[in-house]
Amino acid sequence: MTAASRSGKPMSLALLITGAHGQLGAELCGQARRASDVAFARGVGRAELDLADPFAVRDTVEEWARVVRSDSAGHRLVVVNAAAYTAVDKAEEDEEAAYAVNAAGPAVLATACAAAGARLVQVSTDYVFPGDASSPYEVSSATGPRTAYGRTKLAGEEAVLALLPEAYVVRTAWLYGGAGPNFVKTMASLEGSRETVSVVADQVGSPTWTGDLARRLLALARSSAAPGVYHGTSRGSVSWFGFAQAVFEELGADPARVLPTDSASFPRPAPRPSYSVLSGAAWDAAGLPPFPGWREALAEAFRVEGDALRPR
Repeated sequence: MTAASRSGKPMSLALLITGAHGQLGAELCGQARRASDVAFARGVGRAELDLADPFAVRDTVEEWARVVRSDSAGHRLVVVNAAAYTAVDKAEEDEEAAYAVNAAGPAVLATACAAAGARLVQVSTDYVFPGDASSPYEVSSATGPRTAYGRTKLAGEEAVLALLPEAYVVRTAWLYGGAGPNFVKTMASLEGSRETVSVVADQVGSPTWTGDLARRLLALARSSAAPGVYHGTSRGSVSWFGFAQAVFEELGADPARVLPTDSASFPRPAPRPSYSVLSGAAWDAAGLPPFPGWREALAEAFRVEGDALRPR
């Protein structure tokens, strides 16, 4: 369902996208520029807006809203917060820095959105869960992050919903796409430089193409879906090992060159969840565009932006 203006016509969107130079933010900016119903789209990266600077956050939202409202037509103002402190291991050593970006920043952003009359879509993560489940996490499942990154992202969710109850929180996981470093690009590079690659088989999740997620976040921004928490990932699940094999298949390489190993072989300061599958039941119940299966999405990603996923 799409919200309409008083004239009965669908409302055009005015977007402010944070984290514009990251994997998801770059994809959001690209799709916003191509969308016929987006009247204004401004993307800001860390150089333009540091979420850890509360004054900059307030000023940026206020200025953007003022520029949008200078236009005589009515637009729906939406801020999509795709910015985050994502250095999971480094966050274990400097949780304060992670908190400033992942929790304090979104809190200020929510307050600024409330003052500007703007919607907020806060992108969150599977790391808010303990990662030890055996069936997909629902939006109502008990959280219990085991890392500094997860704790700060959960604090951000809670702050946003407390300060702006009309906000959306969308948890996602295992992102990959044409912009920025990611697992798919790493596997593609290793395929060309190594005879075999060992990948953990005891961590399971739902690989999600940023192209699919960005399209659906924009659909959410257009919609009249109830505010609250949603999960946005591709359907189905696979281990990192199985995902790597699928990447090799898309590259035309022998998937048998990918060898299974376990997490103990790759110790990290921050423990990785063994199970990161998120249920899309709430998303589907809201009537939002469904996500494709992860394998179908991977094939489409290679079809659409394969050159960006392969090593140069």
